[in-house]
Amino acid sequence: MKKQITLFTVCCSIIQFVFAQSPQTLKVQEYTRKNATPLVREYMEFLAIPNVANDEEGIKKNTAFIMNMMTKGGIEGVQLLTPTTPGAPPVVYGEVKVPNAKKTLVFYAHYDGQPVNPKQWAKGLSPYDPIVYSGAIEDGGAPIIFPPEKAVIEPNWRIYCRSSSDDKAGVFAILKAYEAIKKNDFKLSYNLKFFFEGEEEAGSPHLDEILKKYSSLLESDLWIICDGPVHQSGKKQIAFGVRGDAHIDLTVFASKRPLHSGHYGNWSPNPAMMLAKLLSSMKDESGRVTIKGFYDDVIPLTPLEQKTLSEVPSVDEQMKNELGIKDVEMPGSSLSEVLMLPSLNINGMQSGNVGKMASNQIPTYANAVIDLRLVLGNDWQRQQQKVISHIRSQGYYVIDHDPTDAERKEHGKIAKVISGTDGYNAQRTSLDLPIAQQVINAVKSTTKDQVIVQPSMGGSLPLFLFEKYLNAKTITAPIANHDNNQHAENENIKIKNLFDGIETMTALMTIK
Repeated sequence: MKKQITLFTVCCSIIQFVFAQSPQTLKVQEYTRKNATPLVREYMEFLAIPNVANDEEGIKKNTAFIMNMMTKGGIEGVQLLTPTTPGAPPVVYGEVKVPNAKKTLVFYAHYDGQPVNPKQWAKGLSPYDPIVYSGAIEDGGAPIIFPPEKAVIEPNWRIYCRSSSDDKAGVFAILKAYEAIKKNDFKLSYNLKFFFEGEEEAGSPHLDEILKKYSSLLESDLWIICDGPVHQSGKKQIAFGVRGDAHIDLTVFASKRPLHSGHYGNWSPNPAMMLAKLLSSMKDESGRVTIKGFYDDVIPLTPLEQKTLSEVPSVDEQMKNELGIKDVEMPGSSLSEVLMLPSLNINGMQSGNVGKMASNQIPTYANAVIDLRLVLGNDWQRQQQKVISHIRSQGYYVIDHDPTDAERKEHGKIAKVISGTDGYNAQRTSLDLPIAQQVINAVKSTTKDQVIVQPSMGGSLPLFLFEKYLNAKTITAPIANHDNNQHAENENIKIKNLFDGIETMTALMTIK
């Protein structure tokens, strides 16, 4: 890792690709320019710590690292907020009390990451060994080890590592923003609180316990959420909501043992075909979900939200070119528009073997995981039940276990359905909130480009819990590049986005 870090000795040119606006932003740029090498070294050390929520030892190392950063940065009251369930990952908390301040902002990010499969990562990459590339690997980016001393850091250089974008970048940008405030003696008008969750990628199953247990400590006027990507155009964006999320594991069954496809094809039911037909019955050719009542409880966008959405620039052609697709699932609707609807997607399917392992057989079962994204008005458990009712309407006997012999004899179509228990609802903050314009203006002060304002992001976070248990409002200010491979192999962050994030968080902490 030391070889990788040496390239940042030439970081002085990083401001060439940052578009400053306010004098404060210029000072933050000067701070990151002068401290680029130690900042990135520290970030890469942070990334090197494994952070899957069920890795107790890794979680302890991450919390210790974060607490040390907070203490060194002058944040007070640094402590772990533990849920009532023993052994669950804690929240790392700290605060800054400002004399005469009457309002409080809470800054949220999560330090846990998705599980990894090292075999899926590109050659030369390891999930917890940060490495810098000259650009995206798929575009020919190459590892950078020993650049000339006078080399110029390019805006598309990336750090590859698990959680480099989702969401250790958020934790780091928040803490280094406060460090920049201290170093530059910027004035604060709000009290600040810092809340770093440790199991968001696991569905935040114990977040409600923490919010209830520490409700008085967490009183505030607004939560700023730092998670997710900037707009696909590369412009900064602010989101006033997130979609909810729920899952269903679906398995259909046929013969109790695999069968020779020549001897039994055309006679024995094929579970792969059965599952394909069942799933295809859930959507029509226009991409609309055909499940009864799927859209019935959606709360429409307000006129102001509709106006705001109409001002979001289209990136449809850009993304079709980037992703290598000609057609979209819902023709006639833009990407921004379809994200305002609930969705049903297939995360994965499995039945039998393929490729070199393929054999001429009729498999015994077929399995799929269905992902439900929710919008305001949907209840995640009710949405799951709509899907289950649809499965029954297709003639399936629905159970929550592998079928018994008696059940096999009685029912021709059997589906085992396991409803995920870690779902949550969508959340949306009103654009009319008095502080909303302050937040928008703060982000605008950091760039000459348009700042994209979204009624809701496409991704999901359990923000409805903050409303439910704290009566709190939330606004999301994401910082990662849109093509960061979050949740997948080869996760990365552009150095530009990391440093832009520090500027954004500084501006938000110093709103008047």
